[in-house]
Amino acid sequence: MNGFEKRALQIKEKIMKATFEMLKTWDVNKIRIADIAKTAKVSQVTIYNYFGSKETLMREVFKYYINSSFKEFQEYMNGEHTFKEKIEWIILQERESSNTITPNMIDQLLINDPEIAKFLEKEYNEKIIPVFLEFIEEGRNNGEISNKISTQGLMMYINISMKYYQEFLKSIKESDNMDLINEMLHIFLYGICGKP
Repeated sequence: MNGFEKRALQIKEKIMKATFEMLKTWDVNKIRIADIAKTAKVSQVTIYNYFGSKETLMREVFKYYINSSFKEFQEYMNGEHTFKEKIEWIILQERESSNTITPNMIDQLLINDPEIAKFLEKEYNEKIIPVFLEFIEEGRNNGEISNKISTQGLMMYINISMKYYQEFLKSIKESDNMDLINEMLHIFLYGICGKP
């Protein structure tokens, strides 16, 4: 990579980083190229030169975030961790991601851009589901998942849990009782009558 290409990449990353930071606190529909340019300390023309439109920029930022998150997820799941450690990590990562990329922001991006919706569905089906299936198989082989529970049943339970996870986190923040996360982890792993 020559000096010009390196500088171009740095500018592009600077714009994407500024956009991502804005997405944490701004309404997606209210962000303008002028706002991004001001935050990134570049001209509007520079943004248009690199991305062509606000929609393309938002799409690139979202894809970068999803790819980075998946890479981190895959590395942890393939690491030498116990089944329980992996479950704890997934729960804590969900809590962390709720502080950076909100469900409302994702909903707005999905509504505004069908291409993002297609991308997310493809990533989920081709990357995340296979890793989860390997994880479930590993747990079953290690005796940490009951043979009485089907993979389909467990995936359904995980999907239901994740669907209401944001509400759960909101309730925890309002109650200011972080011990509830450990209680929910216990219920997830052992049920309400399970082993300690």
